[in-house]
Amino acid sequence: MDMRNIVMLTGAGVSAESGLATFRGPDGLWEGHRVEDVATPEAFARDPALVHAFYDARREKLGTVEPNAAHLALARLDAEWPGELLLVTQNVDDLHERAGSTRLVHMHGELKKGWCLRCNERFPWAGPMGTGAECPSCGTVGLVRPDIVWFDEMPYEMERIEDALRRCDLFVSIGTSGAVYPAAGFVQTARYVGAEALEMNLEPSLASVFFNQSRVGRASELVPQWVEEVLASPPCKGGD
Repeated sequence: MDMRNIVMLTGAGVSAESGLATFRGPDGLWEGHRVEDVATPEAFARDPALVHAFYDARREKLGTVEPNAAHLALARLDAEWPGELLLVTQNVDDLHERAGSTRLVHMHGELKKGWCLRCNERFPWAGPMGTGAECPSCGTVGLVRPDIVWFDEMPYEMERIEDALRRCDLFVSIGTSGAVYPAAGFVQTARYVGAEALEMNLEPSLASVFFNQSRVGRASELVPQWVEEVLASPPCKGGD
């Protein structure tokens, strides 16, 4: 098969190697907090100060970390791959952008963006947000929240993602647990249309059974090796 269209999914395991905590484990982001306290619309309505403090701390942490070899390799593939390519990330950090990726979708939102609940505008945001944040579009104070997809909210750009999955020749999952839907179901969509599927993770995910191949190890080692392999066999010009 002439492989032209690639869809990649990245999760917390990619950013963990840059020093950003994952959601699980003893040093996970939720240590000391219940999910219901910091990552639901109800939590924001009940205690916006706590929610803002949590995400302000995460936003501040971004300034102390850098993209790792996996981010850089995926950006290289983005720049050099002549076929269609879409990088879908579950991560809310900006490390893929800083590495140079452009064909990118943040399905769970972005830490460095705000969302005004009064006028529905979304906008870049740097630094603390807090309960006194003012919307740059309408001037409303106190109704700006992090532009993050919380539990029980619909991920962004699902139509674009599903369309890319239905047309891909290869689906690659990197550093994800395979436990969070709808992303956990992407491999099944891709396999249904005949795509090959590759998983790269520290350990087999909950969805490993659906992949043609699983590679176990650190993303910073596995991803650059895989990108070298892919770019060594580019698609035929003019192929379908």
